Amino acid sequence: MTQQQQPAVRIPSVMEDPSVDSIARVYADALLDAVGKEQQSELISELESFVQDVLPRNAEFQRLLNSAAVSRDDKLSLIERVLGDRGSAVLVNFLKVLARHGRLDILGPICRQVGLQSELRAGRRRVQVVSAIPATPALHKLVQESLSKSLDFTPIVEWSVDESLVGGLRIRVGDTVYDGSLRSRLRQMQQRVEQRSTHEIQSGRDRFSHPEGD
Repeated sequence: MTQQQQPAVRIPSVMEDPSVDSIARVYADALLDAVGKEQQSELISELESFVQDVLPRNAEFQRLLNSAAVSRDDKLSLIERVLGDRGSAVLVNFLKVLARHGRLDILGPICRQVGLQSELRAGRRRVQVVSAIPATPALHKLVQESLSKSLDFTPIVEWSVDESLVGGLRIRVGDTVYDGSLRSRLRQMQQRVEQRSTHEIQSGRDRFSHPEGD
């Protein structure tokens, strides 16, 4: 195989790779397993602060960590020099593990998975609820209570607005979508009408094709 024909080892953006979340979940579980339950909250806060606050304010540091032109050993030295006496031993060691495996570029997805996996271990899961208009506090409370009674875990409800919905709600639990919007019901009604019409037309054709007495 020529050099031009060789497949790319890395895609342009990790967010385009559907396997990123799976890889991030492995590292997230490993990080959570490295500490006791009583330490997880503090560790998660430290990781989130590093990813969401420290890195955005230190663009050059972030660029060096993510750069393919910087060697693994240089990244390890950089992490030790910058965070050695500032971060916890667990976080610093975790970043070094990512550097050794060339995974510092998915630190954002890993941080997200750490939060999600921690919630799952505590019996909580994210539930996305979409409404046509901003929901009132009363509706928030009603949906929260209804989901808590219907699901076998404690829901963390995330609300958003989609004005294209005619009415009602669309609820997503993991890979399952429960669409109770009016638009969905109208579409289902239209499909039933079309199916009924098709059935009646076919029945009429059958009667003409096989007249009584033949």
